[in-house]
Amino acid sequence: MKKILQMLQLQQELNDNTNGIGWEGGVTKNGKLIDWRRCAYLECAELIDSYPWKHWKSIDAEPNYDNIKIEAVDIWHFVMSEAIMVYSTNDLGTHEALATMIAELENFEEFKKPFKPSSKDHYGQIALIEEFIRTIMQESTLSKLFADYFDVAMQSGLDLDTLYQLYIGKNTLNSFRQDHGYKEGSYIKMWNGKEDNEVMQQILESNPQITPQELYNELEKNYPGA
Repeated sequence: MKKILQMLQLQQELNDNTNGIGWEGGVTKNGKLIDWRRCAYLECAELIDSYPWKHWKSIDAEPNYDNIKIEAVDIWHFVMSEAIMVYSTNDLGTHEALATMIAELENFEEFKKPFKPSSKDHYGQIALIEEFIRTIMQESTLSKLFADYFDVAMQSGLDLDTLYQLYIGKNTLNSFRQDHGYKEGSYIKMWNGKEDNEVMQQILESNPQITPQELYNELEKNYPGA
C-alpha cells in the first residue's frame, strides 16, 4: 500500500505542476478541458500497437514487451489521475483512502506477487486490452477500472514492484520533459537515435536503486539539448 500511496502522491504533484492547482475540477490552468479516460483509452491503442497485430505487415514480428511495459505504465498515470479527480470532486476521502480501496481489490494480492509470464496468445492479450477499453468508456466504477487495469498490467509483464520502479522513472522523465520545453514543442524526444523512454529504462536497469533526483541528473547528462 505504501508504494500505491507514494505513486498517487507523485501523480498529484505532477498534475499540480503540469495542469495547475485545481485541475481536479476538470480544467487546466490554461483553460483546456481534461478527460483522463480518453487519455487512457488512446494510450491503450498505443499499447495494442506494440503487438504485431497487422496481418499485412511484419508477419513474423514479436511483441515489443519493453515498450508494452512503458505503455502500461503510461495508462497507470491516467487511471490514477481519474481516480484522484473522482475522489476530490465527490469528497470520497484522501489519497490514503484511495490507496486503501486499491489495496483491497481482489486481484491486488496477485499483482503483488513476482511477475509470471502470461500463457495467453498475443490475440488473447489484445482482447483483454480491448475489454479494458470498454471498461474505460463505459465509465465503470473505480474499483472495476483498477481491477481491469491490473489484469492488463500483469499480462504486460508488470507486477507491483516493476510498476513502481517504471512509474518512478516515467514520472521523473515527465517532469524532465516539462522542464525542457515539452509543452512549448521544443523538447527533443530522440536522444542519439534512442527514444527518451528507452534511455530512462536503460538508466534504471543499470541502477535499480537510483533515486528520482539521481535519475533526473542522469537524464540531464544524456539529454542532447544540454
